[in-house]
Amino acid sequence: MKATEDIKTSENEMINQAYEYLLNCYDKSNHRKKFEIINKAFQFANQAHKGVKRRSGEPYIMHPIAVATIVSEEMGLGSTSISSALLHDVVEDTDYTVEDINNLFGEKIAKIVEGLTKISGGIFAEAASAQAENMRKLLLTMSDDIRVILIKIADRLHNMRTLGSLLPAKQYKIAGETMYLYAPMAHRLGLFSIKSELEDLSFKYEHPDDYNYLYHKLQATSSNREKIYRNFAEPVERKLDELGYQYKMQKRVKSIYSIWNKMRLKKIDFQDIYDLFAARIVFEPKADIDVKKQCWEIYSTITDLYELRPDRIRDWISRPKANCYQALHLTVMGPDGQWIEVQIRTTQMDEIAEKGFAAHWKYKEFGNNNAAHESTELDLWLARIQDVLEAPSPSAMDFLDTIKLNLYSSEIFVFTPKGEIKTLPQSATALDFAYEIHSSIGDHCIGAKVNHKLTPLSYKLSSGDQIEILTSRSQSPNQEWLAFVTTAKAKTKIEYFLKKKKKELLKKGESLFLQCLKKADIEPNTQVIDRFVSFYGQTKKEDLFYAFAENKLEIPENPSKILKEKADNFLVRYVKNALRTSNKEEDGATKKNIPHPQAQNKIDRKKSYLLKEEDFRKNYITESCCSPIPGDDVLGYIMDDNRIQIHKISCPQALTLKTRYGNRIISCNWSGHKTFSFPATIDIKGIDRMGMLNDITHIITNDLLVNMRKLVLESKDGLFEGQIEVAVHDVADIHNLLSRLQKVKGIKNVKRIDVF
Repeated sequence: MKATEDIKTSENEMINQAYEYLLNCYDKSNHRKKFEIINKAFQFANQAHKGVKRRSGEPYIMHPIAVATIVSEEMGLGSTSISSALLHDVVEDTDYTVEDINNLFGEKIAKIVEGLTKISGGIFAEAASAQAENMRKLLLTMSDDIRVILIKIADRLHNMRTLGSLLPAKQYKIAGETMYLYAPMAHRLGLFSIKSELEDLSFKYEHPDDYNYLYHKLQATSSNREKIYRNFAEPVERKLDELGYQYKMQKRVKSIYSIWNKMRLKKIDFQDIYDLFAARIVFEPKADIDVKKQCWEIYSTITDLYELRPDRIRDWISRPKANCYQALHLTVMGPDGQWIEVQIRTTQMDEIAEKGFAAHWKYKEFGNNNAAHESTELDLWLARIQDVLEAPSPSAMDFLDTIKLNLYSSEIFVFTPKGEIKTLPQSATALDFAYEIHSSIGDHCIGAKVNHKLTPLSYKLSSGDQIEILTSRSQSPNQEWLAFVTTAKAKTKIEYFLKKKKKELLKKGESLFLQCLKKADIEPNTQVIDRFVSFYGQTKKEDLFYAFAENKLEIPENPSKILKEKADNFLVRYVKNALRTSNKEEDGATKKNIPHPQAQNKIDRKKSYLLKEEDFRKNYITESCCSPIPGDDVLGYIMDDNRIQIHKISCPQALTLKTRYGNRIISCNWSGHKTFSFPATIDIKGIDRMGMLNDITHIITNDLLVNMRKLVLESKDGLFEGQIEVAVHDVADIHNLLSRLQKVKGIKNVKRIDVF
């Protein structure tokens, strides 16, 4: 009994400490101090969640307090958002309703809580699955109050910070969702620090070995980075002091995920990354002097001291990014012979850079004079989201993919013929621009004049282009247009038109077919229609109707004759058609529908599945999209036939599966593999010499007895590079091969290439 009381006392102390910290964070902010409503929300939530525990074993109320603290401390929001965060799980997890919240806390808080509650099925619920439809609901409410999505991102951040208490399969699912959607959403809303942490946490759970390797590399090189930074910073600080600026200067180290991503994309090693940190100067602007002029004065001070790299200047002050990020970036050669990026921004720019649209919301609440101007980009983005939401989309995942298109895109700035500026994602085409102006202009677009020169619809735009759209009433969207549009708005409008057109054609084809049967006095029942579907080699009646409407198939003159054909002929046609369909290229998610004998596979989803060599191809298969080999970090996707698809954790297809089919994901571990061989590709570079090719092939085929499938090497100006395709049993074979090749005279870089 005493032990139970001690636990309760300990838990109450924990809760009170966390709540006191939240109040201190709020007290330090420059919001109007409304402690009463926050305290009322805390007391209500604490009582509602009383006795409930999280998976970690701590009282459930610790989660709402943590989310509210993120909302206050890291996003800078006020009492309404803090109260809503404290209450965000009450309606979903207890017997209280939105009406109860409305009666106790008012309409504003009730609407935010309702918006968050619409995202049903908590992230840690057993039945938690793809978040696509939930995100659609979230975006619908988000256009009414941006605080809904901000609190949801805070909720996801705390869930990621406490992910260690879950099973590996759940960790993969949640980390995948986070990387797929929540991190890009945080980026698009300007929440830079939160976006970086979400990426790092996702990476930590998906690639623990790589994460730990880079973490320790950063720790080991930190003293050297500090020395380089101090040598660079001290002369700059002396100059800024002389000019009378009030400022903070600090270094910002690149996030672990960003480092890994750059290594992977550029195919370089850790030591080859020159921009591991950036120097940041945050200053308080002097009164009565244009802020832009002060930024350029600091720029001039730095370039007077150090040599500038002209191709790395980024002026985000004259024209802010779409998420309202403002700063002046330049790269200079430091005194230690290393390129150093410098970011120059005011204190307000810095707050917006770190807290994004959350900071704008604060300015809006306070009635800041610049609020209308600063929230313009937010309003435009929300308007674009609303535009996409208004177009009916039958597939929640198609909608999600469409929204995601523009989350990470870099922006370009282009002009209408009258000089109006439009912001578009990089790689946007003339057709994207047409839809940005108006959907009807996009639908009837036949071409464009870019800088007064005639260009096709697929022409990729660049910043500064001036575009005039040419239209025709006879023009309408076609399937090819989807291949060269990049904006969510354009893609949604084209797909909506095509689906509407296909629906009309299906009705037309069905009408023609039914008229044909009526003339022959044939009852159009299911059996009859199935016979015609099989006769024409189609897979379903919709395909048949569509083919009739498009004149790809002729309407039968004598339908009765077709019905009298022997059943054996229909069976032959059906089998041929099934084979033709199964041979079509399909993605990993749809391969599960190809018939296979049911795998005799007992799967315990709460444990890691052991990939035994004797079960290969019988109970599990490796996917060609990423070509995993034994020893790789992998996960499994349970198919309809109970077999398991094996993907590398970093595979883009796996990311989609984690997001769409989270409940089918399981963690996997390899057992020993020494019979089957798996393909792998090695990238190799070095200084060419006589006998180099012979040395490479000798090590692979003679010394290590590895089967070499393909070798392509090119030599130019004394250097060579190329790729070697080999068949290996596991990752240990690869590491052994890389180690031996690295010792060959002249070889400077050798590594395995990820196949995606």
